[in-house]
Amino acid sequence: MFNPLRSATCIAATFLLILSGASFAADPEIAVAVEKRGDAFIIDTTFDLPVPLRTAWEVLTDFDNMASILGNLTSSKITGRSGNTLVVLQEGVAKFGFFTYRFISEREVRMEPMKKIHVKQLSGNTKRYASEMEVSQNVSSTRFRFHAEMALDSGIARTFGGPFIQHEIEEQFVSMAAEMERRKAL
Repeated sequence: MFNPLRSATCIAATFLLILSGASFAADPEIAVAVEKRGDAFIIDTTFDLPVPLRTAWEVLTDFDNMASILGNLTSSKITGRSGNTLVVLQEGVAKFGFFTYRFISEREVRMEPMKKIHVKQLSGNTKRYASEMEVSQNVSSTRFRFHAEMALDSGIARTFGGPFIQHEIEEQFVSMAAEMERRKAL
């Protein structure tokens, strides 16, 4: 016997299941830990994404197209190259609530292909920045280990630093993960 209330409940439950599944696929769980030590912020995260190592590496090192991948960049270009070492110039605007922070950064990027990316700031409006991204292939995913140390110049940025940095790093990794998924699908 047809029960309209039961049918409506089943349809609603199916719809919610579909929506929640789409949400999880679009936004991977990437938790970034930020700790303040002296004038610096220490940033750490480890996460896995179901993408091939090669695809992950191609996105992580696509500096000339990074402005189309990351929403907070207005420009990104390789300005120098010597073997596996690049000089990358990036400009952008980071936003967190009512807080807006314009940045420019010139960084040295040393790559150990398909393993590690070491980054050191050469110039810009951050007091200092250094990071290391390590990638490795698991059975069905790529593992990312990211560690960075950043000291900010701006008093406002130092005040809102921890939550601001955490938001920006998480947003960047979610954007890169989406690009990795898009390229994997091609």
